[in-house]
Amino acid sequence: MDRGRLRSLDGLRGIAACGVAFFYHPLLEFNAHAIGHALAVLLWLRTWGWTLVDLFFLISGYVFAQVYLGRTGGRAGLEQSALPDFAMARFARLYPLHLLLLLVTAALFASEPANTAIAFMAHLFMMQAFVAPVGHTFDGPSWSLSVEVFCYAIFAVAAARGDRVLRRITVATVVLALGYIVVLGGREGGPWAADCLPRGLLGFFLGQMLWRCREQLQSIWTPFLVVVLALGLAIDMGAAWSPLPPLCLLAWPCVLALALRIPALGSRAMVWLGDRSYTIYLVHYPILLCFRPDLNEQQNVWLASAGTLGYVAIVLAASAAIYRFFEMPAGRMIRAAWGRRHLAANAVATA
Repeated sequence: MDRGRLRSLDGLRGIAACGVAFFYHPLLEFNAHAIGHALAVLLWLRTWGWTLVDLFFLISGYVFAQVYLGRTGGRAGLEQSALPDFAMARFARLYPLHLLLLLVTAALFASEPANTAIAFMAHLFMMQAFVAPVGHTFDGPSWSLSVEVFCYAIFAVAAARGDRVLRRITVATVVLALGYIVVLGGREGGPWAADCLPRGLLGFFLGQMLWRCREQLQSIWTPFLVVVLALGLAIDMGAAWSPLPPLCLLAWPCVLALALRIPALGSRAMVWLGDRSYTIYLVHYPILLCFRPDLNEQQNVWLASAGTLGYVAIVLAASAAIYRFFEMPAGRMIRAAWGRRHLAANAVATA
């Protein structure tokens, strides 16, 4: 059911996925000489493109609030009895594709030293963000899935306890996560494995807060949002601080607010991209690893760019096929099986 689907955020999610898959990760593989004279925006993406994952977390939190709180006027919309259905819906959405890519990367890259049996079991049970080396085992970007699942669990349990509890948990989680990033764990540069969970909690629950303040957010003057966005992108936290606070608190909230005002992000093409953003995010990494030798050896930025365009075309084609023939059918099959289980249980209860 489409409960007030935010199509512009679908488009924004697609852009964020492409930013990680088609810019940040490939640019890391470029020979330093090949990127030395690139555009400033490419240099920024090579250095800070990893923070687009924080934009993912923010969008997820906002969309979850829209779906589960929007239908109840902003109050917690999960009953205790609905928690199994919530968990199964999340499982059907995330796990089939994650499992497929885990098996594929296990077959392709079994010889990698980091791909141990312990790491495989961590991925299998969606705990890959908590086993080192984070982001460098099997399908590396999937670390964010286990963080998302952790956020989902906190949200669901708190929402089932009532809106007051959810509000308190939301505020407390944002404060604690931000406090960790700023005071305890914050270091210059990044990404750092120790920041993974705080980043997810901060982004997801900050997205919830933004949704609750959506009317006030809509009333902010657009040029002001643009200025704050530029400020968030430009602030240099120095050598002793994490770069995340200005990006997570200023830049990405402004990007989300601006996206909601741009109808083009809700166009058919952008929604198509957004629907496949999860597939692109997971599928791109093993394909990129196959392209890695060519990118590393390339000394010319134009030849490196041509190789990257080929990689992009393959990722988009593979993502479209996997989304159509595996991801969506697998999700429907799981949801249908869960629905039949409910019907059978109801039939027994009324017999």
